[in-house]
Amino acid sequence: MVEPEDLGAELRRAMSDVRWDLGLAPLSDADLGAAAPRPAGVGSTARPGSGRARWAGAAGLDRPCALVGPTASGKTAVTLALAELVSPLEAVAADSMTVYRHLDIGTATPTLAERRRVPHHLVDTVEPHEEFSVARFQSAADKAFDDIVGRGAHGLLVGGTGLYHQAVIDDLALPGRFPQVLATLEAEAVDEDCLRSMHGRLASLDPVAAERMEPTNRRRVLRALEVTLGAGRPFSSFGPGLDAHPPTPFVQVGLRLERAVTAGRIAERFDAMIDAGLLDEVRALVELPGGLSRTASQALGYRELAEHLNGERTLTDAVSAAVQRTQQLAVRQERWFRRDPRLVWVDAEADAATVADRVQAAWATAGAWEPT
Repeated sequence: MVEPEDLGAELRRAMSDVRWDLGLAPLSDADLGAAAPRPAGVGSTARPGSGRARWAGAAGLDRPCALVGPTASGKTAVTLALAELVSPLEAVAADSMTVYRHLDIGTATPTLAERRRVPHHLVDTVEPHEEFSVARFQSAADKAFDDIVGRGAHGLLVGGTGLYHQAVIDDLALPGRFPQVLATLEAEAVDEDCLRSMHGRLASLDPVAAERMEPTNRRRVLRALEVTLGAGRPFSSFGPGLDAHPPTPFVQVGLRLERAVTAGRIAERFDAMIDAGLLDEVRALVELPGGLSRTASQALGYRELAEHLNGERTLTDAVSAAVQRTQQLAVRQERWFRRDPRLVWVDAEADAATVADRVQAAWATAGAWEPT
């Protein structure tokens, strides 16, 4: 396995693209260090109707909890064990892949038996050919927590997709998608000269956004214009976002593992997934009439095994590539969550019941939260 320390640059690039979709400045090296204070202005207050006031004054187990950690850190097992200590417990899955139906084995989607023990919201929600955005997830998660609170249950946000997680705990103000506007812009951007002209148009509408990009960066120019024209407000007004860590009603607990332990678990788990029929699952997916959406097609292991089925890789090569890619993801996840000073980290190398005891203790002793 290649030591993934060089993934810092890749992480910055990936997070810069995520931030750009949110209307934020690209990341600098300093952004991976200490947390920045939340600036005043747009984005510094909760979205209207998001329901965060439901937890005003709540403390301990009356607050919701967010359980995070890299893939294969044991989040599902800990959730099941936690339900023996905190009852009734319902989970909201913050995972960009388990939201898809039929992607079960390779995404380690909680089984039906596990979901009978702990209800999981936002699992098996959409078909593989559908696109699923962070804004759509945020809205659905808000509704799920409304329902959980209404039933008098304890809510647990659990998953490893950092942007989904942060969109909920920090109530990020997210620009929407405007397909008709984007289609018009894409038709207009036929060459570099046209793109520069569109950048000039953006500069007149949103000079802050225009200064954040190269005039020839097609993806960013089109996205900024799409939001500015579609939403009727500057793209740059959607912030501050990911590098602000304000008070949140969620008690955040992270599962901490040595990287070598995580890497070993990933390799063992993927072998078990192959034995459980993952290759047949991928074969059935690629034969679906609608195919896989852009998002679903990025699911770890599925792309590599699909390439094997298409004759582009040997099975051994596909498995090796999938394991390495998953191990690299785990490092990026760890680094994403490590940036947040609000997280309480617990050692996750013990058995699930012991880890659940540690999570429950961190959750139960959390102080009261008041909206700002």
